[in-house]
Amino acid sequence: MMKNLVLPTALICAGSTKVLAFAPAFVPYHQEQRSHPYPFRATALSAGGFEWEDPVEQFDQGVENPFKNPEILEAGGEGEGSEAEGMKIDPARLLGPRLQGSNLYFIGMMGSGKSAVGDIVARRMGTYNFLDTDAIIEQATGTTIPAIFEAEGEDGFREAEAQVLDTVHAYVRCVVSTGGGIVCRLGNWSKLQTGIVVWLDVAPEVIIKRIEGDTNRPLLQADDPLQKLKDLLEERKDKYAQADVRIEITEEMDADAVADMVVRELHDFIDDNPPAWKKAKAKAQAEGLDWVQ
Repeated sequence: MMKNLVLPTALICAGSTKVLAFAPAFVPYHQEQRSHPYPFRATALSAGGFEWEDPVEQFDQGVENPFKNPEILEAGGEGEGSEAEGMKIDPARLLGPRLQGSNLYFIGMMGSGKSAVGDIVARRMGTYNFLDTDAIIEQATGTTIPAIFEAEGEDGFREAEAQVLDTVHAYVRCVVSTGGGIVCRLGNWSKLQTGIVVWLDVAPEVIIKRIEGDTNRPLLQADDPLQKLKDLLEERKDKYAQADVRIEITEEMDADAVADMVVRELHDFIDDNPPAWKKAKAKAQAEGLDWVQ
């Protein structure tokens, strides 16, 4: 059985981001405000005899869905070659303040592009770090994933994977790429659901073309790797379908195109799932009540 991992003090994750003991190197709050396109203004309000800050300013900082904001969609931005081109600001950079520190977890089959897409999204967001659970396992154990499978079996690898997720989920402002089978353990779901889960859904026929000849996929060392992929997907599909956001990927889509779709879908998801305080405020205003008198 895999023993408890002794995690190194510094890990180099995919995307060459250094993270001390998994702690995300997030921008301090006061520094983030200086660089943010929407300056923070905390308004002290009188509420029941004490000073209180309106959470719409404290958390949202005036940031809305850029795809629904014609001012942001005006020409003059950067991001050549992606959907962000022609915008004043990359819409991925506006995800940070809207997510309020919540982690993003990418799930899906091996070869679906979780590491490549997750790294792109984190880099574009600017204030989030990218972590790859497979890369962390290899560095923490000092060996490769195929070697772990050979020595410990799949159960040993899943135990190591669960230990890494248990550590990573305690931090904020992370984009996390996970192993394809991480959804198989019920206990892992309680960690994943502390953030927003994104499923990269790719057909086995597309995946097999991507990873053909890759010997670092222990579960695919079979006589018929395509059939093995189909069997694994069938076993996991109901679990993947519990994700908050599903991205259906076609063969023609590259990692940048998928990242664009992820950013847009995340903004829409946030719109459709506002925090509880925001729902309460909207309900009060709809009923003609002042949020604070």
